[in-house]
Amino acid sequence: MVITGLEQVVRDPNLLAGAGRLGLLYNQASVDSSFRLAPDVLNRALPGRLTTLFGPQHGAGGTEQDNMDETPHATHPRLGLPIFSLYAQTREPSQEMLELVDTVVVDLQDVGARVYTFAATVLHLMEACAGLEKALIVLDRPNPINGTHVEGNLLKKGCESFVGPRPIPMRHGLTLGELMKLYNEVYQVGCTLSVVAMENWDRRAYFEATGLPWALPSPNMPLVDTAIVYPGQVVLEGTNISEGRGTTRPFEIFGAPYMKTDRIMEALEKEAVTGAVLREAEFRPTFNKWAGQVCRGFQIHVTDRDLFRPYRFTLALISALLKVHPGEFRWSDPPYEYVTDRLPADVILGDPEVRQALEAGRSVREIEESWEEDLRDFLRVRSEFLIY
Repeated sequence: MVITGLEQVVRDPNLLAGAGRLGLLYNQASVDSSFRLAPDVLNRALPGRLTTLFGPQHGAGGTEQDNMDETPHATHPRLGLPIFSLYAQTREPSQEMLELVDTVVVDLQDVGARVYTFAATVLHLMEACAGLEKALIVLDRPNPINGTHVEGNLLKKGCESFVGPRPIPMRHGLTLGELMKLYNEVYQVGCTLSVVAMENWDRRAYFEATGLPWALPSPNMPLVDTAIVYPGQVVLEGTNISEGRGTTRPFEIFGAPYMKTDRIMEALEKEAVTGAVLREAEFRPTFNKWAGQVCRGFQIHVTDRDLFRPYRFTLALISALLKVHPGEFRWSDPPYEYVTDRLPADVILGDPEVRQALEAGRSVREIEESWEEDLRDFLRVRSEFLIY
């Protein structure tokens, strides 16, 4: 069984012996192997040391569903500690929020995709800590979709946002601790950063092999199966296709009232469906796009996770939609994650040239070839920061 960074500290509290007063960034998925939440676990292991709590997007309790649904500051009901929202009027911590803190401890379950905002929140914390001469410690957790597969274009310089703060590919194959090491050094953040590493994690493994309990890290990430398809299907947030929000299987289910499933299947590049089966599905979202309307589409059933490439699949899907439904399919209008001057799809894709290539009818294979050299360069850099 994998021993997370959190449980390493429980086994040896001296790992945080010199860290002084502690702040903790966490949410409802920050649990130990017995489902006990990190604030309670750390408060018990290090009595009197925890002074401040922070919550990421969706809130420390995971209560807010959608993008730009802000979370207010709060007080922890049992510990009486302040919980500062880092997804409120600002996404960056203020000096006042860090006033009672010497070291920020981070315990979040990331899902291995560039656009998942938890990593951006930790980056902002590192930048704030660097400016105030405070330290940051990541209690590491597994990349649930394995730490070997890397996929997609690197975010283009000038396209940075809260869902893409630095040039990395859509699927980066790193743990949160490894990613923060890369950010800190490559982009010269200057934070006093350390990582409490896991024990027994095989980076080839998917989450189920860790022996750890799965608690949904955000409201629309209920299962590991969701995380598997997410690095591709999240692109649908920038279109008028429902990505399955408002259903019980978000991101696995997708569609729209206008979708002609038989024609989409004919237009899909067959290579892009390798490792998966598309089952025709009808659904009625309870909220978000097409709420209350019957949508026709598919559920992705991934049959071989090592062969399936989620980003490739969704680009091929959009290519098919542009061909089959040129009058009905459209890109969503801004804003998206506080970006008001770019199409949401461009914000998510990290480079408008990817969208433009799809609109021009280029094959997904040809589009992938255009970023192969950048991806090789990233892999070389990435190799320097692997812990496992």
